[in-house]
Amino acid sequence: MIPFLDAGEITRLLSPEEAVAVVEAALRGGFRPAAGVARSTVPLPAGELLLMPAWSAAHAGVKLAAVAPGNPALGLPRINAVYVLFDGTTLLPVALFDGTALTTLRTPAVSVAAVRAAQGPGPLRVVVFGAGPQGTGHVATLAAVAELSTVDVVVRSPDAVDRAAPVAAGGPPARVLRAGSVEVPEALRAADVVVCATTARTPLFDSALLAERAVVLAVGSHEPDAREVDAAFCRRATVVVEDVATALRECGDVVLAIGEGALSPDRLVPMRDVVRGTATLSGGPLLFKGSGMAWQDLVVAEAVLARST
Repeated sequence: MIPFLDAGEITRLLSPEEAVAVVEAALRGGFRPAAGVARSTVPLPAGELLLMPAWSAAHAGVKLAAVAPGNPALGLPRINAVYVLFDGTTLLPVALFDGTALTTLRTPAVSVAAVRAAQGPGPLRVVVFGAGPQGTGHVATLAAVAELSTVDVVVRSPDAVDRAAPVAAGGPPARVLRAGSVEVPEALRAADVVVCATTARTPLFDSALLAERAVVLAVGSHEPDAREVDAAFCRRATVVVEDVATALRECGDVVLAIGEGALSPDRLVPMRDVVRGTATLSGGPLLFKGSGMAWQDLVVAEAVLARST
């Protein structure tokens, strides 16, 4: 029988800090994100199905993710996924994974790996837009690699307030702020790290509020017409991406800023260069824009499987 690693097993076998190390090790070891293939999107009546294949010397894998925008109104997750890992030589399936849990673990690991070289040890003041799994995951991962002094969670709807409490797991108690409240600009002015993990299609805040030291992690969308960060921040920040071609195809924060003349493609810094030390991040503001790539699921799934045997 093919083993199935559920969310509990994935969390038990690989910590957030270890997931960061796995991502960094893959890039330092020669893994080239630019060599991968683009995700495929299949429109469905209730949403869309995403297919994300990747391969290494040892394995091939594919994530099947279903995005159902109407699910939150039903009290169900917006994104559900499974991951299948195959032996790289025989192509026999060797393991199945809870793809949603895998995504929740690997996405913040990638964000932290992309900017860790520019971030001090803390204590960090963190502002999180979005109270879902990615908000939770980013705080837990940041707390695993640095000391956090404050965590402010910005939510739009009243029902999100109850879901915001777990965001501080691994860090200090969270303060929940309503979007539009007077406390939000104050929190942004003081922030060292701002996490954007929402389904927003327009900028979440005025980036003029951010200090020159601010690091923004924007991971909420893989669509070229959706953004969480304004063009003004792209203009003044160093912009790190998972892969330049992927960013130009999928990352609305980047695509729209380029279209508005605030950013040029030659300013995009691949995170592989940052992790390998061939690109040096300046002391000014920093934006990491991630859309999620298939290689990330693969290397984390391989690490989880290795620890399960």
